[in-house]
Amino acid sequence: MKAVPAWLVFTVLRVLMFAVPFVILSLLGIEGWLAALLAAVIGLCLSYIFLRARRDTVARGLYAVRHRDKEPVHPDAESEDAAVDRAEAGHTPPAP
Repeated sequence: MKAVPAWLVFTVLRVLMFAVPFVILSLLGIEGWLAALLAAVIGLCLSYIFLRARRDTVARGLYAVRHRDKEPVHPDAESEDAAVDRAEAGHTPPAP
């Protein structure tokens, strides 16, 4: 079974940390805009306190993708490099 990406888990938890307080505040009869504002502040505080490890994991993953040591090789690039190497070595295939 394939593991769920860390960014997806982090995003779902962040949305839940907004949605749950928003629903509770709405059920208590608080106006919609005020409930959304309070839920955003509550969600921000909860995620800052409880999601540090997941936030760090997502940040490390983003950094790793952004700063790869080796650029990904395009499939055509390998065959082109091999053809250039053969040509330089004097082993060119006959022209059709």
